[in-house]
Amino acid sequence: MGSPEFSYIVKTSEIGSKSRNGKLSATEEERRKLAERFDLPKINALNADYNLVAGDDRIAFTGSLEADLQQICSVTGESFPVRLCEEFDIGFVSQLAIDETEEEIELTEDDCDIIEYENGKIDLGEAIAQTLYLALPQFPRGPNADAVAREKLQSEEEAGPFGALAALKDKLR
Repeated sequence: MGSPEFSYIVKTSEIGSKSRNGKLSATEEERRKLAERFDLPKINALNADYNLVAGDDRIAFTGSLEADLQQICSVTGESFPVRLCEEFDIGFVSQLAIDETEEEIELTEDDCDIIEYENGKIDLGEAIAQTLYLALPQFPRGPNADAVAREKLQSEEEAGPFGALAALKDKLR
């Protein structure tokens, strides 16, 4: 894989001990490439407010992202607008620190949003992109999904063996 579509590299040596706040916004080209990567018709906006704090063994990257995008309905196949607002709490940890630990590590729920980094650089943009992807509904349902599902789905009587016989009977008439 090439370089990330939405990349914002920060050197860990530049973070310092004080909290650092910021904003990230994906450009039109970055949003187009992310939409392609995530199989979305379009991402109209992707913005994040964040706080970055260096700790002893990890760098805390917290904040919220907002995205306006188009998704494909899993029922109708139609594109529909989606607005996502997602809080994130990510810990960047050094690849070296992980390599030095030979014992098996058991992950807890608090450890699920961990991103490894190496060479003293973290990519805030890619972390935001991954957060966006994880926030997307797995089986999106557009505004017409329920109506189409009711229309296409048959009742148990219609779908069962007697339903098939009744349909044949109707064709024979």
